Amino acid sequence: MNDHDGFREFVLVRQQALMRTAYLLTGDAHLAEDLLQSVLVKVLGQWGKLSKGGDPVAYTRKALVNQYISWRRRPRVELPSASVPEHGVSSDDRTLDRIVLREALARLAPKQRAVIVLRFWEDLTEAQAADVLGCSLGNVKSQTHHALARLRTIAPELAHLLSEHEIEEVAR
Repeated sequence: MNDHDGFREFVLVRQQALMRTAYLLTGDAHLAEDLLQSVLVKVLGQWGKLSKGGDPVAYTRKALVNQYISWRRRPRVELPSASVPEHGVSSDDRTLDRIVLREALARLAPKQRAVIVLRFWEDLTEAQAADVLGCSLGNVKSQTHHALARLRTIAPELAHLLSEHEIEEVAR
C-alpha cells in the first residue's frame, strides 16, 4: 500500500468523526466542510511522516482546532440579512436542546468552544485536550470551567444538561 492509499483509507475511516468535530467547532455545515478540506490538504502533506509512526488522528484533530481558532481570529465581513433565519419547531425536547446548545456554543470564545468539543464530544481527557490545544492542563481545566459557566449563563434552559455525561448525549 502506498502513502496515498493509506491516506485515502484514513479519510474513509475517520471522515465522519472528523466532520462532526469540524461541525461542532464551526456550527455551520459548509464552514465545517471547508475547515476539514483545508486540514486534510495539510495532513496529506505530512502523511509520509504520520504514517511511519505518527498519530494521524491526533495530528488531524489538533490541526482542525488550530485552523478553526486561526479562522476565528481573522476579521470577518458579515453582510446584513434581509430576513431572520427560521428555526424548525419540534416537540422533541432533545431536538430543541440540540438547537439551543448549538446556538450557545456559537457564542463561546473559540478556545472555550474547542475545549468543550474536545472534552465532551471527542471524549478526550484533560491531558489529551491540553496536548491538542498546545496549552497546560490547568488552562484546559480553567477553560472548561469558564466555558461551562458561560453556557449556564447564556443558556440557562440547558442547566439540566451541563454535566459531563449529559452534554455528550444531547450532541448525538
